[in-house]
Amino acid sequence: MTTVRAKIDMSIPRKRRGNCSQHDKGLVRFYDAIMQAVLRVFNFSLLKCIVVASPGFVKDQFFEFMYAEAIKTDCKLLFENKGKFVLVHSSSGHKHALKEVLQDPSIASRLADTKAAGEVKALQQFYHTLQHDPNKAFYGVQHVEKAAEEEAVEILLVSDSLFRANDVATRRRYVSLVEKVREASGDVKIFSSLHVSGEQLGQLSGVAAILRFEMPDLDFEDDSDDEDQIGAAAAIGND
Repeated sequence: MTTVRAKIDMSIPRKRRGNCSQHDKGLVRFYDAIMQAVLRVFNFSLLKCIVVASPGFVKDQFFEFMYAEAIKTDCKLLFENKGKFVLVHSSSGHKHALKEVLQDPSIASRLADTKAAGEVKALQQFYHTLQHDPNKAFYGVQHVEKAAEEEAVEILLVSDSLFRANDVATRRRYVSLVEKVREASGDVKIFSSLHVSGEQLGQLSGVAAILRFEMPDLDFEDDSDDEDQIGAAAAIGND
């Protein structure tokens, strides 16, 4: 789940020929604001990995600034947790860049056990199967339910927003689907609608699946009821 706990939005003066002092002071204020947010918001005892991502060298400059300040202030908390920081390139500092950051090989091993990384991996696997073996990858609640009836679902991808639907019957429908897949020893991945991977799954109706075996006949089933399931998506996945 992606939750924005702090947002630092500051104006930094441009560099001027022969005079960069205002630009440098602006950067210091910006880096200090980020550092204070880190110390205020992060519970280091619960965090296994802290990813610092940015375009260019901003991440490196911030990291150097933070630990230079830690030396000045004797901030033991930062020194005790220095090994948890991982610096990674990203195309921007916005939330949508999280997907590319989580796919970076340099942090994959550090995040392998976290739910966010698992969601991204499952969604990548679904898209790969859909492209290379389309008779084993389906989305839409009717297609997925039919596959579950045949105990064909290897991996079920479902958005948590479906379990918060206003209609009780709709909520029960997806709870039943999850239970059916688990009873058949399928793997269920529940995606947070607040995370970028959950947002992408929502674009597939909220439910998708990768199958254990091919079911080409599913392509010919009428899936018109899926249009009434706003924000729902299911995926069946296969290793």
